[in-house]
Amino acid sequence: MLVLGIESSCDETAAAIVEDGRTIVSNVISTSVAEQALYGGVVPEIASRRHAEFISATVQKAFSDAQLTPADLDAVAVTFAPGLIGAVLVGVSFAKGLAYSANKPLVGVHHLRGHIAALYLTHPDLKPPFLCLVASGGHSHIVQVEDYTRFHVLGRTVDDAAGEAFDKVARTLGLPYPGGPSVANAAKTGNPHAYRLPVPHVEGKYNVSFSGLKTAVLNAVNQAQMKGEPISVPDMAASFQERIDSILADKLLLAAQDTGAKTICLAGGVAANGRLRALLNEGAQKLGARLCLPRTALCGDNGAMIAAQGYYEYQAGNRAGLDLNGLPTLPIDYQ
Repeated sequence: MLVLGIESSCDETAAAIVEDGRTIVSNVISTSVAEQALYGGVVPEIASRRHAEFISATVQKAFSDAQLTPADLDAVAVTFAPGLIGAVLVGVSFAKGLAYSANKPLVGVHHLRGHIAALYLTHPDLKPPFLCLVASGGHSHIVQVEDYTRFHVLGRTVDDAAGEAFDKVARTLGLPYPGGPSVANAAKTGNPHAYRLPVPHVEGKYNVSFSGLKTAVLNAVNQAQMKGEPISVPDMAASFQERIDSILADKLLLAAQDTGAKTICLAGGVAANGRLRALLNEGAQKLGARLCLPRTALCGDNGAMIAAQGYYEYQAGNRAGLDLNGLPTLPIDYQ
């Protein structure tokens, strides 16, 4: 079964064709990240305009690379929530038009479900149930994946998402956007114990909070500047990365221990962080659990993950009509 996946929830315009939810036939990404970097983060209006400019050519290249046409598809899947609403609507509108013109079923896909589905493209033998940490620029969730379309949230961030915290700390340290890669790169030569950063207290056993941690870095930098003292960017980057990655890893491993999960996974843009991967690998070995990580190229937003999840939504009988609308927010465990 061939499914076209379209993704436009943030600053990547992406399209991909996936076979049977597991095999990538083509995968194309057009991004406005270089332009967004001029402003230190995503400007929704610019993202929406670039999606409108890129989407037709991006989808066409996905077909060209796969040597297929819309007539060869079995379904069209598209991210409809959550995300920047103007950006989401570009993808939804295009997908509806394509599905209608090609007379193909339309499938709406939740963005976070898509990130989890990226794991199926990396690990063809992976099947639910498993426990997954989904960490990205806008989301940080610990999710029990009960089935391909059934999810239960055990914990989440109560304020900033992990990726958002990376971006804000990078800006504070004068590092370029996107913050995740730039902080990780700076941290390579830093001492992760040079600065003592807090572990924010939060209610909820598996919940996390990063606003206070971000503020602690900002305060340390401001105080040093007022005193005329230097701040070591590599050391602060390493200290921040170690703290936030340790928090994420500890919460996921605690949830795995409490639930007896035999398979634990990581997904989302922050899943590309090498230190977080290492911490989870160490923890999984101690628990005797299997750890599944997505290929680095599939950690960020892409159309392949949407096509993969679209396949399972289709198999579960979840179809969308031409009245499908984009939504800025929607829980991953919606029914």
